[in-house]
Amino acid sequence: MRVTPDSINPMNAAPQFSLVAGEASGDLLAGLLLDGLRARWPQMRASGIGGPRMAERGFDAWWPSDKLSVFGYVDALCHYREILGIRNQLKAKLLQEPPGVFIGVDAPDFNLDLEADLRAKGIKTVHFVCPSIWAWRPGRVEKLKKSCDHVLCVFPFEPELLAKHGIAATFVGHPLASVIPMQSDKASARARLGLQLKDRVVAVLPGSRLAEIKHLAPRFFKAVAGMVIACPAMKFIVPSMPKHLPLLQKMAQECGVEKHVQILSGQSHTALEACDVTLIASGTATLEAALFKRPMVIAYALNWLSYEIMKRKKLQPWVGLPNILCQDFVVPELLQHEATPQALADATLAWFDAPEKIASLERQFTLLHTQLLRNTSELAAHAIDQVINQTA
Repeated sequence: MRVTPDSINPMNAAPQFSLVAGEASGDLLAGLLLDGLRARWPQMRASGIGGPRMAERGFDAWWPSDKLSVFGYVDALCHYREILGIRNQLKAKLLQEPPGVFIGVDAPDFNLDLEADLRAKGIKTVHFVCPSIWAWRPGRVEKLKKSCDHVLCVFPFEPELLAKHGIAATFVGHPLASVIPMQSDKASARARLGLQLKDRVVAVLPGSRLAEIKHLAPRFFKAVAGMVIACPAMKFIVPSMPKHLPLLQKMAQECGVEKHVQILSGQSHTALEACDVTLIASGTATLEAALFKRPMVIAYALNWLSYEIMKRKKLQPWVGLPNILCQDFVVPELLQHEATPQALADATLAWFDAPEKIASLERQFTLLHTQLLRNTSELAAHAIDQVINQTA
């Protein structure tokens, strides 16, 4: 079946969109995008693969987003058959009932191949969040060109880079820059968590995916044990997805720190706003920490084979988004074998003795926040509207 331009009416008051978002970060971004689509088309409908934030906005999730949550090459191989099955079922459904536009939100390993198949059949495709071709896997740009009618970019330098390859793109700002206030309210956040303004507080974020937590949480909790010895009065807050609460509680107990950590159900933004420093897994959460202007220690560890593969494809010396965007090691990164509990504890504690360094970091992160701040929902909806009208 091939979708013809006449089968999509750009003037339709209730266009139908299909979205696929993987993991918690994709669910957050897609939820904010849905706000913009709803503002532009109040009667629009949206379905596909999504999480709780999308569901709150009326999204019809045929599969939950955590089905696509994998960690490294080895984890992806273990779940390959299930994920491929979901993609094939989704593709068949979308070809049978074509949406006005398909929007892949991040998750490039899943979305780009699906987008290419749909586009070949005449369905317009938009990819939200440019894959990090400037950081690693530059060969992916050709797949992006084949897969997408338009790319919504969250960083300002990306559209020019894509234009060199003949890919239409729009910088829409980063949605998190409009969600997180330019000036955070540490006192209010601490009050909500029962903490005092005088407390020394570390937010511990070992990731949102199960495999991430299994690799990182034990190291993080052992680092907490070391910090407790150095500073017994220090407070530790650990935001968690509700489904991971029992596992984190068990890990904290096994590491002997269950009495020293406050494990929260959700509330990652409250934790970042309340803390002085965060020990954090590399990923979108590090950008959230930067937008809250918090010093951090970025860590990552995964299966050794996945790490070796990824290391060979890396184009820049940095892994954490704050360092990549600032083009400098403004915060420490401890990866794989370097991410020992002692090293993590030492690097985290070091921030408490570096007020001048923190002040400089806050200025850099404020500038970064300003650069990323746009009306993302409105700009994204406008770009998608133009894609729809190109079919007429």
